[in-house]
Amino acid sequence: MSRVVLAYSGGLDTSVAIPWLKEQGHEVVAVAVDVGQPGELSSAIDRAYELGAIEARLVDARTDYVERFVWPALKMNALYQGLYPLVSALSRPLIAEVLVDVARETGADAVAHGCTGKGNDQVRFEVSLGALAPDLRVMAPVRDWDMTRGDTISYAVERNLPITTTKKSPYSIDENLWGRSIECGVLEDPWASCPEDAYALTVSPADAAPSQDLEVTFDKGVPVAVNGEYLDPINLIEAVGKIAGSCGFGRIDMVEDRVVGFKSREVYEAPAALTLIKAHADLESLTLDGRFLRQKRHLDSQWADLAYEGLWFSPLRDAIEAFAGTTSDHVTGDVRVRVGSGGAAIIGRRSPNALYDEAAATYESDDGFDQSASPGFMSLWGLPAKRWSTVHRTP
Repeated sequence: MSRVVLAYSGGLDTSVAIPWLKEQGHEVVAVAVDVGQPGELSSAIDRAYELGAIEARLVDARTDYVERFVWPALKMNALYQGLYPLVSALSRPLIAEVLVDVARETGADAVAHGCTGKGNDQVRFEVSLGALAPDLRVMAPVRDWDMTRGDTISYAVERNLPITTTKKSPYSIDENLWGRSIECGVLEDPWASCPEDAYALTVSPADAAPSQDLEVTFDKGVPVAVNGEYLDPINLIEAVGKIAGSCGFGRIDMVEDRVVGFKSREVYEAPAALTLIKAHADLESLTLDGRFLRQKRHLDSQWADLAYEGLWFSPLRDAIEAFAGTTSDHVTGDVRVRVGSGGAAIIGRRSPNALYDEAAATYESDDGFDQSASPGFMSLWGLPAKRWSTVHRTP
């Protein structure tokens, strides 16, 4: 009998995966990795034993998740297709690391995940596992059993498995410290509006709290304080998310290009992520050289693509981060963000490393810019265009 380490969330698919794997003749070690998802994970661990696991573990990886995955993503202003802050994508390589560690410790010869054959997470898990432990066999029960979501619910009901998903409320939810993803049900129709009952981290903009100003303090590209209060990383993310979410900011409704080749309508809530990325990018605009900043914006997008596509353990991601890291030390200062009515706007920024020179920018009498230098500059700057026009002008 082989032993399998299962990435276990306590949700529908991984709950059903335990008895299914057992029916196939495998011993199951269920591992829940805490990356800031809500709910009582200790209860989920207890249920894993009820479902047939020979062992169940809860691994608190929240600090590791923030320091090694979330903060690098923030420094890269990571938004897939300019919108999605990689809520689920960032946690998968970390979970893969934990699965490998437990497999080595327990003598398992295989690891398993609860992803379908249509999603991105199967790519993220399996590419990461292949990079970390190519000798381990990877199993995907949900993908292998070829059941619809309704079939999966029926399987659980027939066996009296403790699940919370029903055919009337079929949302598939994934949540961690960086945000929340919502899939399935009515959301599969891109024309249908997302029902309010699907949201949990943000209030409707129509019912939002009055506008509030947030002052975020960064030290070397990492947020360390909110409104003057220094907080540990986990509490800081939660504090920003609570304020921004209460003001209705942080909702994303997009048509996304999945790794597996088709478009998918996706709904996300990420009030903390979107607020902090907006503030960080603005502080970069104050502290980084313009040409470097243009190149970094291109690399920001490329980095987000790599993380989204499951290529976390790639030399290109390491190289991009190394390049961007050459200036992170300069991204220190404060950014003031006004959140309200479902939006967020930067209304102030300051830094000891600011490249902004008020004397050069002002139009008042204390102007420190030598405007007499402009004509000569213009002549030299436009010389290539002038020469091209002279040579190729039509008579």
